[in-house]
Amino acid sequence: MTSAALPTEGAPAPAATGSSFYLGMRILPKAQREAMYAIYGFCREVDDIADSPGPREGRIGALDRWREDIEALYRGEVRRGTAALAPHVRPFRLQKQSFHDVIDGMEMDVVDTVRAPDWQVLDLYCDRVASAVGRLSARVFGLADADADLLAHHLGRALQLTNILRDIDEDAEIGRLYLPREALERVGMRDLAPAAVLAHPRLGEVCAEVAERARTHYAGADEVMSRQPRRLVRAPRMMEAAYRSVLERTMERGFAPPRTRVGTGKLRVLAAFLRHGIL
Repeated sequence: MTSAALPTEGAPAPAATGSSFYLGMRILPKAQREAMYAIYGFCREVDDIADSPGPREGRIGALDRWREDIEALYRGEVRRGTAALAPHVRPFRLQKQSFHDVIDGMEMDVVDTVRAPDWQVLDLYCDRVASAVGRLSARVFGLADADADLLAHHLGRALQLTNILRDIDEDAEIGRLYLPREALERVGMRDLAPAAVLAHPRLGEVCAEVAERARTHYAGADEVMSRQPRRLVRAPRMMEAAYRSVLERTMERGFAPPRTRVGTGKLRVLAAFLRHGIL
């Protein structure tokens, strides 16, 4: 475990600087911005562990060390890996369980390669790797606990389902397939190996079902954000607009091979800034 990817105070993690995440977070006041960079750095660290090619036992051990570091942090012991997080836990009421949820989500990818989970397992995975991050982020933005959790529930799932549809080819290359088993079997797929699923002529129907679930969650996030003061939801609105664009352009592109990966696009991010009065 290394803290090299964690941001220094006042600076984003290097991997964030060219992303829509970075553009969205730099609009925040300094204290919130630094808290978000620290959360992003933590997520990058544990995600890199899950995706590394090392032995499974070593990766599980590295995630367990992160669990120990988080437990120590909430006892008041700041270790190297949690130094960037430490200043933000109390001011923003960051919940220990949310950090553990993220780690548990990464472990799902390590212990048993995710391949065609049922909807229930997929929803749990989305909650851990995305909505848990949202539960931390929404408190940094200043939302009250109930609305923070509800926004995280919907927006985290919407963004993660969008990622699943955008990244199906990249995931398949490492043996992962996050499309729901029920939807695959409903269109007659029996061979659920990633390569077979991605070559199936009815893949688009499965992806349409996932996209519809994502749109439902985007609508749920919109409902929560509509009752918040505008200043509290500028960053999540920008992220939502950018990813919603990715979802719709991915669906417009379709799923017949060859598939070109859809990116966020700087002009669309700028349009989101303008639409929500950020510039």
